[in-house]
Amino acid sequence: MSSVAITPQPKTSEAAVSAAAGVGRAERVKRRLTSPWATAAAIVIAVLWTIPTFGLLLSSFRPADQISTSGWWTFFSDPQLTLANYGDVLFSGSASSPQLGEYFVNSLLIAIPGTILPLVLASLAAYAFAWVKFKGSGTLFVVVFALQIVPLQMALIPLLQLFVTFLQPFQNALHDAVPFISERQFLPVWIAHTIFALPLAIFLLHNFISEIPGEVIEAARVDGAGHGQIFFRIVLPLAMPAIASFAIFQFLWVWNDLLVALVFSSGTPDTAPLTQRLAELAGSRGENWERLTAGAFVSLVVPLLVFFGLQRFFVRGLLAGSAKG
Repeated sequence: MSSVAITPQPKTSEAAVSAAAGVGRAERVKRRLTSPWATAAAIVIAVLWTIPTFGLLLSSFRPADQISTSGWWTFFSDPQLTLANYGDVLFSGSASSPQLGEYFVNSLLIAIPGTILPLVLASLAAYAFAWVKFKGSGTLFVVVFALQIVPLQMALIPLLQLFVTFLQPFQNALHDAVPFISERQFLPVWIAHTIFALPLAIFLLHNFISEIPGEVIEAARVDGAGHGQIFFRIVLPLAMPAIASFAIFQFLWVWNDLLVALVFSSGTPDTAPLTQRLAELAGSRGENWERLTAGAFVSLVVPLLVFFGLQRFFVRGLLAGSAKG
């Protein structure tokens, strides 16, 4: 009898199965996001979201008498435009409408460090929680995550008391010793924004950094890389989409903040942010509505530039890990 040779069938590896599952999941997510109903809903939301902004833009260019007597939609039947509103808020030196330039700079001096400081500390802490094993790391991470449930308003007064008791005397002594160091009270605002942002930043960045393949970290350790080299050369470039995504949210939060800046800054024009001046632009009885619209649109410029500048990182950060099994 002749023997029949049986050719063994190749076995499908677990990696191939995982890759196929990931591709299938990604295709399902793509189909759901690109369906006609999803597209129509996105268009409706975009239109509803854009109409008030467009109305604000038109109102900022309309004369004061037109704004006080008619709605912005009447512009199409009686178009009248003026740059006087922007001239009042940008170049006027009167007490009722001071220039926004100094407040604009103050907001930048608050928002940029208030974004960079928590990101630096949170990325370092997230790497430590993810890849540096030490006793009590799990418990400490849970405690940090639980700090998110503490209402911000409850921490304002105790934190302000600590700043007045310890930080302000230190700042005054530093200014007396080194006179060219400014007395402007930005440091308490930076510290406050950093403290309030750290729990969420550590949690989000930890979830992203912990998903980096362990083989990459182990290969770097075999090659003799320390934690500093691993963090700066491997983890930081790979985590840049997540860092940029949180940077957008943190910058917008700090830029639009009024409560923290009012509590921890002196409230004077040399430290007050743009949001504080915007709250005063309309006047005591809301009679200067044209100035408020112009000032509000000026305040939108920087957030829009930040968002569009980091948009590609933002989208990558939101979609990161969506196709993993």
